[in-house]
Amino acid sequence: MTYLIDKDQLTPKKIVEELDKYIIGQKEAKKAVAIALRNRARRKELPEELREEIYPKNIIMIGPTGVGKTEIARRLAKLCRAPFIKVEATKYTEIGYVGRDVESMVRDLVNVAVNMVKLELREAVVEEAKKRTTEVILNYLIPETKYAKKDLSRPEEDSNHTREKFKQMLEEGKLDDRIIEITVTSNISPMVEIFSGAGLEGMGINMADLGSIFGGGKTKKKKVTVKQAKKILLDQETEKLIDMDKVVELAIAKVENDGIIFIDEIDKITTKGKTSSGPEVSREGVQRDLLPIVEGSQVNTKYGPVKTDHILFIAAGAFHISKPSDLIPELQGRFPIRVELKSLTKEDFIEILTKPKNALILQYKELLKTEGIELEFTNDAIELIAEYAYRVNNEMGNIGARRLHTILENLLEDISFNAPDLEQRIIKIDKEFVANALKDIIENKDLSRYIL
Repeated sequence: MTYLIDKDQLTPKKIVEELDKYIIGQKEAKKAVAIALRNRARRKELPEELREEIYPKNIIMIGPTGVGKTEIARRLAKLCRAPFIKVEATKYTEIGYVGRDVESMVRDLVNVAVNMVKLELREAVVEEAKKRTTEVILNYLIPETKYAKKDLSRPEEDSNHTREKFKQMLEEGKLDDRIIEITVTSNISPMVEIFSGAGLEGMGINMADLGSIFGGGKTKKKKVTVKQAKKILLDQETEKLIDMDKVVELAIAKVENDGIIFIDEIDKITTKGKTSSGPEVSREGVQRDLLPIVEGSQVNTKYGPVKTDHILFIAAGAFHISKPSDLIPELQGRFPIRVELKSLTKEDFIEILTKPKNALILQYKELLKTEGIELEFTNDAIELIAEYAYRVNNEMGNIGARRLHTILENLLEDISFNAPDLEQRIIKIDKEFVANALKDIIENKDLSRYIL
């Protein structure tokens, strides 16, 4: 596992500190995921025999929408550069029904890992790929240096001199607008790909192999500018230099040891009571299909079999109507850690607007700065925005921090629309400005129901 911060420094406290830079509050949830991540690092230090016996402690996060459940898991994965995928529990159907089977989440995770590893290995070969790209473009620009017969009246040194001159012009960008005809590899997938969601990979059939049979991977001529050719050919030459066997090997290892699957809306597949029929049966069926993957099994992918024993599963749900105990007992046992995320307060909203590295107010300031507009928010304006967000959440339905996006969009709508034509370069957003812009909407409950 490659960490953004040195592994020895990535203590549970440090992990929480890093998460605090982007997510406000929710200390219990941060603590739980920090311990889970640190345990992964500890496990790797153990003898191999014992290492295989230690399984991740999967987590269920319970809390309303917009309080940071997904963001905690996403930031955690980014922190340790682990393959991460978010899936919706409601998107899957029981085996035997039309739809996606639960094993497809593991296949999707492997695809993410393959792309991650390819990007990492790309850095090692990109310089060589650039050299090759330059030579290929030169062959297109002055093909006679490659194909022309030797001419005694034109010494070879002249040819080399011409090539060097073109190379210098190419590197300086003087030839960027010239049109050349290049050969590109077509990556169009065959139409049969629509059937690959569940069955074909499970049977060990590689869609890439079928692609070559049905016409994928063909080459074709294409007229482009030299500038466009640089990018197209660089990608092609990089692909040639990357060892795909190594990529697959590293990607599968990453998934099996470091992978994180975030299963959202798990409360929507719970069943109530002992007698079930209709949709309830299907929901329980999805839970039973999910069980072997969470507890550890082997899933066939187009890159080979993948073991799920040490993938970390983080499930989340609002659990407004149901509760975790409504999950089948076997699945409950596979999620031993449960943390409850609290609803956001007015003080939380104030911090969300100002404290994180990607704070909302900072985002709007930077966006309008590109138009030459300087926004200045006063403290009382920020407090009033937070108060409105908190009040509307309580009265209209709690959507957490997402309410701030809605309010800020309405607040700054006219400024954003007129920004290119505004003569006033510095705009002060104070309490009075916020009240005038939003007071009517906030007080009219019927209106705010539709607008906010």
